[in-house]
Amino acid sequence: MSLVIFPAIDLRHGQVVRLRQGDPAAQTIFGNDPAAIARRWAEMGAEWLHVVNLDGALGIEPTEREESQMPVNLHRLAEIRATTDIPIQFGGGLRTLEDVSLALELGATRVVLGTVAVQKPEIMAEAIARFGTDRIVVGIDARDGLVATHGWQKMSETGALALALKMRGLGVSRIVYTDIARDGTLAGANVEATVALARSSKMKIIASGGVTDLDDIRALAGHQADGIEGVIVGQALYTGTLCLKEAIEAGREEAVDVG
Repeated sequence: MSLVIFPAIDLRHGQVVRLRQGDPAAQTIFGNDPAAIARRWAEMGAEWLHVVNLDGALGIEPTEREESQMPVNLHRLAEIRATTDIPIQFGGGLRTLEDVSLALELGATRVVLGTVAVQKPEIMAEAIARFGTDRIVVGIDARDGLVATHGWQKMSETGALALALKMRGLGVSRIVYTDIARDGTLAGANVEATVALARSSKMKIIASGGVTDLDDIRALAGHQADGIEGVIVGQALYTGTLCLKEAIEAGREEAVDVG
């Protein structure tokens, strides 16, 4: 097994953007054609894509709609699916079973649910029962150990590990764990906290936030035995501090070395 590298495609008003620490006011636009960017990552060897509907996560319904009358970011998901056959992990604003069903119908391979895991855990259980554990991921976005919701705009009193254990009890097997303070900052991955969560929860973890270079990739890949399954990379790819091909190779090499 090798560490799975997930290139991130964050969507806001149909454009590919990056936010610094989840702040909507700290936005950089990297393109107007998400499908073209998806093709680029696929051509460079990506095994998965991580697509996020930021408008949905933030609870903002954009006025832009395509002819299908779908919100523009969902239309972009369908376009990405049409342009590449690699698996898509999709999240952002999925708060009901109907939301989950639509995302899967539009081409998502599996979905990430965050806010509902905190506020309506029964929906997580229902989603697992209806769609299967392989298609449902819990998104745990933490700042100082506490889970944030609503596109990171609200803080809960729930601890990251407590939520992970609760989700495991409902049948969830996989977490996307984001260190909010590092996301979009190129400050380096929080390997220690990510590994600690993996060991304590006994769940598969996809790391996110702060990944900067090959050292981060190698450090995370060295903990696959602890449950680190993959890593989401955004800012580093878009600003050029990390090459996707090299990241994929590093994840594979480290896996061989550890094995």
